[in-house]
Amino acid sequence: MKNILILMLLTYNITHAQLSWEALPDAISNPNGQRFDDIFFLNNNLGWAANGYYAAIYKTTDGGASWTQQLSESDLGGDYYFRNVEFLNENIGFVGTLNSTLLKTEDGGNTWNIIDNITPNPPAICGLETIGTSTIYGCGAYFTPAQIIKSTDSGNTWVTTDMSAHANALVEIKFLTETTGFVAGRNAQGATLLKTTDGGVTWTEIFNSGIQGEYLWKLQILTNNPNIMFGSISSVSPHPGKLIKSEDGGITWQMYDAPETNIQAVGFISETRGWMSGHNTRIHETNDGGQTWTDTGIGSNLNRIIILNSSLAYASGTTLYKLDETTLSNTTLDSSEKFNLNVSLKNNPVYNILEIEIEFISNDNLLIELYDANGKFIEQLTRDKIINANKKSYNFDVSHLNSGLYILNFHNNNGRVSYKILKN
Repeated sequence: MKNILILMLLTYNITHAQLSWEALPDAISNPNGQRFDDIFFLNNNLGWAANGYYAAIYKTTDGGASWTQQLSESDLGGDYYFRNVEFLNENIGFVGTLNSTLLKTEDGGNTWNIIDNITPNPPAICGLETIGTSTIYGCGAYFTPAQIIKSTDSGNTWVTTDMSAHANALVEIKFLTETTGFVAGRNAQGATLLKTTDGGVTWTEIFNSGIQGEYLWKLQILTNNPNIMFGSISSVSPHPGKLIKSEDGGITWQMYDAPETNIQAVGFISETRGWMSGHNTRIHETNDGGQTWTDTGIGSNLNRIIILNSSLAYASGTTLYKLDETTLSNTTLDSSEKFNLNVSLKNNPVYNILEIEIEFISNDNLLIELYDANGKFIEQLTRDKIINANKKSYNFDVSHLNSGLYILNFHNNNGRVSYKILKN
């Protein structure tokens, strides 16, 4: 018995050590450090990836060893930002965008059509979830307003629910059954997590971070134990990002500091072993449930980690990544290069009018928010869609603000950055 136990421990430790992340063979064009916002797999081999800024969908049938492009924004005749991709089965799938558009395929991604019968139509779909044989949920936006869409007939008809009573922004949606699920985002108090047990008719808040401006960005429910849940809280300076964890289905929560403020992606294979990453850090690993983190040395600008089983996971960021016990390639394909906003504050200190100039080197999505010196959210100044590379000026009346120090937060396709301003 003793020898068997030793053998079992050795086997576990070897397996544990062999799991590692690597960048998938990069046959996908992704210059300028932009990112793949989402990746989704139906099984170990069949999956799709969504490039955000370049608005393209790719498909793999061999576990990420090779990819075929199925859709680009030129096919749709416009400028798009693809936020997420989700499939109900091998044929029926959906792509959410930041452009008031939801796309559907019925042939595995070979052809796509715009869904035009959602009323009211949300300005963006930031989260998608398929559950059962024909039910789809979507939520958005990470900017206002907060809405949920639902279809129970494989995306043929839709119902939109106004969630403004519960949240002012929604990012992620997950369901255990067709009626029991969760939606995450933020409200006036902070990062929020809501639960429904009646298919979205009613919602109850089960978590709030209590810090204004924070988002609950991603949510994971452990496959083999749905009582164990993990979430990533994307915060604003000077607050750290956080990992939240529940072991009782969301009744109580533990909270730990995350590897960076702008944390987004989270994925665990057990109660204790998991990974997090965000706009500004590589993939970090924990083996003690989030109490401590170790830099793996790989990954950049991650938005999503998906766990398929205890020895297989995928992630999307500057490129696509895979966690398993094998190696697809010896080529180093990861890149930490990415570009952020070139912001110029034209007047600081500020008296009555705040003047800002931003140089955009490409299409972008911009959110400008104002916080006090302690990180308390005050107001959203603007949400702007940038169609072409250009310099753009913004003027905001701040005469109503008291004298003192404030924080301007800029949130674009590549991250969040803050600047301090002095109001005289």
